[in-house]
Amino acid sequence: MFKVRLLLSLAKYQQTPKKNGCLFKVLSTLSPESTADQLLKRPHEENKDEDSVERATKRLRTDEEHAEDGKRYPKKKVALLLAYSGKGYYGMQRNYRNSQFITIEDDLVTALIKSGCIPEDYGDEMKKMSFQRCARTDKSVSAAGQLVSLKLRLIEDVIEKINNHLPPQIRALGLKRVTKGFNSKNLCDARTYSYMLPTVAFAPKDYDTGNIAAFRLEPETLERVNSLFALYKGTHNFHNFTSQKTPTDPSARRYIMEMSCGEPFVRSNCEFAVITVRGQSFMMHQIRKMIGLVIAVIKGYATEKMIERSWEQEKADIPKAPGLGLVLEKVHFDQYNKRFGGDGLHERLEWDHLEETIKAFKEAHIYPTIVETECQEGSMVNWMATLPIHNFEASSSKPQDNGQKQDNADEGNDSD
Repeated sequence: MFKVRLLLSLAKYQQTPKKNGCLFKVLSTLSPESTADQLLKRPHEENKDEDSVERATKRLRTDEEHAEDGKRYPKKKVALLLAYSGKGYYGMQRNYRNSQFITIEDDLVTALIKSGCIPEDYGDEMKKMSFQRCARTDKSVSAAGQLVSLKLRLIEDVIEKINNHLPPQIRALGLKRVTKGFNSKNLCDARTYSYMLPTVAFAPKDYDTGNIAAFRLEPETLERVNSLFALYKGTHNFHNFTSQKTPTDPSARRYIMEMSCGEPFVRSNCEFAVITVRGQSFMMHQIRKMIGLVIAVIKGYATEKMIERSWEQEKADIPKAPGLGLVLEKVHFDQYNKRFGGDGLHERLEWDHLEETIKAFKEAHIYPTIVETECQEGSMVNWMATLPIHNFEASSSKPQDNGQKQDNADEGNDSD
């Protein structure tokens, strides 16, 4: 009724512009949508307006809640130390285009939201929280010392509350305040990985792999293994140890500080050993291919010269060892610690006080998973059976994928 009266009044005013000059001028400046058309809106259009108001009210309420939480728990830039077993996950980094493949970050972000550390509507836009991981770990790869940097609310008992919403195979271990411009990836000076494998990987190629429990690595073989790993030390062109890198790409040159295999030990009646490698950074699959090539040389499928030839311009066929045994052990921030670790405001990014906690996590979640999976599924033994199909003498101008599908392909190609 009110709208009808208003419409009639409007018609009356439009017929007598001289008597109502001021009102006529005001009405004439309004668009048709803001005058008669608005008055004649249909019911479904009114519902749309009501929905818009409801959404706006909800958004305003959310913004107010964020503002209130922000005053109580202001967001601060931190470094968060993580450990996880990678089995069953498609790597560390979230992949929005393939949401059916669960990653470590999927579960981490969910835990951060549920614990109240970050706003819920920021879950799909972690850039707003300045989120960055130190290393992208590939499918099935684990970590004992992964580090992410982000802004979050420093609520009470923050580590405990985050862990309450994480599965047992992922743990937040520690947290430290860092500078506003801190970036865990860009400021990382070096990364240390380990690779746990059954020593039968270094057995002669005619060895009966059906009896891996009986194999024991000879000291002479271990010595030769370490002499081969020592060849990787220094700066080399590792374009053959990853994908999507040309020989002339400067980013294919990587610096390896150390690489060696430790003394063997027995787990579940099978002998294992741990390879340790430290470098400034690694490209995707680089470590697994470095290990795969050494295994091929030890077993007699490739010659020692193949290692040095792989750094040359020609494309080479390099086998990629399974991802199961690979673990990101530690990330190093020597330059950051030197500059900010003693300024009285920030702590050094070192975690020696958590050494026993990290060791306990590896013994509970990482090592048993590697050993049990290896013994039950035989990933290394199955992979060794594919070595004869590689052509270690051939070279090609085009990359070779050897019929193997890449896991969790990474355009950045920044880590194994």
